[in-house]
This record gives sequence, C-alpha cells and structure tokens, in this order.
Amino acid sequence: MPFSRFLTQRTVRSRLGATIIPTAFVLAVLPTGAGGVSAASAASAASAASAASAALAAPELAAPGAARAARQTAASVDVAPALLKLEDEWAAGVVKRDRALFERLLATGFVYTEDDRMMSRAALLSDITSGTDTVVSARNDGMEVHAFGETAVVTGWLTLGGRGKAGPFRRRFRFTDTWVRHAGTWQIVAAQDYLLPDKGKAPDRAKSPAKFKTPEKKK
Repeated sequence: MPFSRFLTQRTVRSRLGATIIPTAFVLAVLPTGAGGVSAASAASAASAASAASAALAAPELAAPGAARAARQTAASVDVAPALLKLEDEWAAGVVKRDRALFERLLATGFVYTEDDRMMSRAALLSDITSGTDTVVSARNDGMEVHAFGETAVVTGWLTLGGRGKAGPFRRRFRFTDTWVRHAGTWQIVAAQDYLLPDKGKAPDRAKSPAKFKTPEKKK
C-alpha cells in the first residue's frame, strides 16, 4: 500500500490523462512459509487451507509451534483476497492520480518510508496530484500476505512504467505495507519501499525520482 510507488517520485503510480494498464489479480492464495501466502492456484490454496484446518482441529497431534504456524497460515489465507485487491487498487490509483482512493486507504497517522526518507500522510496526499513524470502502467507481483489478527503485512514488488523528463522509464520497487482492520475495514498504516538500483548500480538520488519526492527547501 503509497510513496514512490504511489507518486511520481516513487514515481507515482498516478498520472493525469494517463492510460491505465490493469494489474492482474489472482484470488487464489498459497502458503509460502511462516504464515505467508502468495497468489497461486485455487486448488493449492484450498488444499493448504484444509491442512491448516486439520492441524487446528487436532492440536494435540502437533507441536505448539506448528499449531501457531497453522493458525497464522489459515488467517493469512482468509484475508489475502481482500488485501491483494486493495494493493492492486493502490497501483491503479497511482496511474490515475486518484486522491480520493488514497484518502480512503491511508489511515490517520500513516507513515511512508523510502530508503532513508520519510513522508507523512498529508505530504503524500498533497503530492498525489503533482509530479513531472507520467506513469502509464503499474503492476504488482510476488505479493505475500502475513496475517497477525487485525493486522496484516503485505510484501511484494511494484513495477512502474512511464515517461519523464529524461525519457521512458521502468522502475521496480520492493515494498512492505502494514494494514490494520478496524470495524471490518482495512487501512494502511505504514509503507516502506526500496527502489531497485538499475543494472546493479546504486540509485542516483539527484536523478532517480522516488515514489514521493520531498520538496527542497528554499534557500
């Protein structure tokens, strides 16, 4: 969930007048480890959920650690479809510069971090409709959901494509989003992004825009 991924300088996922390239969304999920689930085949997800349920039904047959892992996996499978859908709405919102969407998704007190920089909810919302880059495509992949009661963490990759002052660009971000459910509604409370260096080189802070670029102070 916002953010270099969000805005132009993560390069925002949104751009006025830009063409949206929808992100494919797979409802099925598959356990991938300690409580995490990723997009995969429905059959595999159903099988995993069944196994988790069996472990919960017979805790005496499993070690305490295994039982906890089974409960976490079952919880992740349960909330994954809703959270993956919200992540894809986020990606589409970057392309459309959809301020209203982000006002709904971002919780009060939301904090965004990209590498060594931080941005508040207000700053992010202010930047959503600005920026010199035009993002025409935003696609999530490799997403995994890790549920912890009413809190869940989604990790994955966001790839943005578009055009800036220097010409066409393609930027890829590793993200970690933290969501909290209140009264049945999920909102994102924190997001952290890492811009993958191009061709193994460290990102040039003077030239490589972040998802959200903090305005420079006037001298």
